[in-house]
Amino acid sequence: MSDQLISRDEIEKAVRGHNADYVEVRIDDTATNRLVYRGQELEEIGRTQSFGGCARALVNGGWGFVSFNRPQDPSAPADVGLRAGIRTRVEEAVAMARHVGTETSVLAPVDPVVDVVTANVVMDPRKITLARKKEIFDGYNAKMLSVDGVTSTNIVYGDSHKRVTFASSEGSYIEQERIDVISRLAATARRNGDMQQASMSLGALNDFSYIDALDEAAYMIANRAVELLNAPYVEPGVYPVILDPILAGVFCHEAFGHLSESDFVYENDRMKEIMVLGRQFGQKHLNIVDGAAVPGLRGSFKYDDEGTPATKTDLIREGVLVGRLHSRETAGKMGEPPSGNARAIDYRFPPIVRMTNTYIEEGEASFDDLIGDVKLGVYARNWFGGTTSMEMFTFSAGEAFMIRDGKIAELLRPVKLTGNLFTTLENIDGIGRDLDFNQGGGCGKGGQMPLPVSNGSPHIRIQDCVVGER
Repeated sequence: MSDQLISRDEIEKAVRGHNADYVEVRIDDTATNRLVYRGQELEEIGRTQSFGGCARALVNGGWGFVSFNRPQDPSAPADVGLRAGIRTRVEEAVAMARHVGTETSVLAPVDPVVDVVTANVVMDPRKITLARKKEIFDGYNAKMLSVDGVTSTNIVYGDSHKRVTFASSEGSYIEQERIDVISRLAATARRNGDMQQASMSLGALNDFSYIDALDEAAYMIANRAVELLNAPYVEPGVYPVILDPILAGVFCHEAFGHLSESDFVYENDRMKEIMVLGRQFGQKHLNIVDGAAVPGLRGSFKYDDEGTPATKTDLIREGVLVGRLHSRETAGKMGEPPSGNARAIDYRFPPIVRMTNTYIEEGEASFDDLIGDVKLGVYARNWFGGTTSMEMFTFSAGEAFMIRDGKIAELLRPVKLTGNLFTTLENIDGIGRDLDFNQGGGCGKGGQMPLPVSNGSPHIRIQDCVVGER
């Protein structure tokens, strides 16, 4: 089924004429392909197609939300039933909103938009057969398993084609299309009861081409897992730490980015006291940005799921907190401009405040500058996992090396970094000029996961970071 069965006129009629402060509809048509390997077994292979819609209404400050994936009347033909059903679903959302609304509705103003946004496709995964995709990943899996010492592998591949239609009672009508491609390769090595893992997560927007070029990566991952069996543990302590662009980007996203999502700030009195605009959080060379208007990344789009145009939002500028991420409602309630950060993973959920492409901007240092005066430190790369609790964080690196007398020294077993976000931001005393992005992740919040995002950074140096065994 496709939303092309429903004309623009019919969708726009469905959002008009309701006794509500605001009404919107989204129609979502998504097709996905997926492969999963576990060791020598191909655990999952298949295609899925999902189609559905949702209606959201605002009345007296209260929201009503209804999602649907079938016509209102199952006995009616699909196109007829769906057309009639949309307006009924909007009416249900309005009725629900009336039950919870008790105050004045506030939405930051956004000019109505009429636009059709097609995917700027580089290499289309829809033109690659599922059999060919399996053949490619069979080869990568066999390459990793052929490395002596590797006892297991895990590979996940997915691509999705999504077309979303949005219409609002304010006059917006937007169609947007995108293609996401993701992959994760991991190898596990075991010896005498000891186990180590190495992995790599990659992704791209509207482009399959990188998938054909992972032979070297597969071999490197497998060998690194084996090498880690011989690596020593770090001596726990406080060190100067260099983070590579991937781990620094994950730190930026997880430890700082989520605190910049304004629904979290608005609903949390303690965060209101901490996340005060104008507060100094770092040195003058520290600049952190979020923006879907940065082109060509997995967190990029032209309009968010409320029809707000994508922007590039300064969060920290010259060490000072200057902005945060908003939906129209949080922007209106906090008296700040909307930033285009209202996102929903699909038609089953209402949009909430989410990151897009979050990154630390480039500085002026070379990598040699960053490590050159480090007598004894740690170089941490890639990411394995982590947790955050308010301003406290713990992250596990995918791999690490000692730094001795300004040089990269021995490989370590993966390390764990722990600290207070705000102290750590102040301790960033060096920022490289080699900005790079991690596009292999997905963000989770409010039961909506994995949302396509990107995060990035140059290499950064943090003084006095707590480092321990993973």
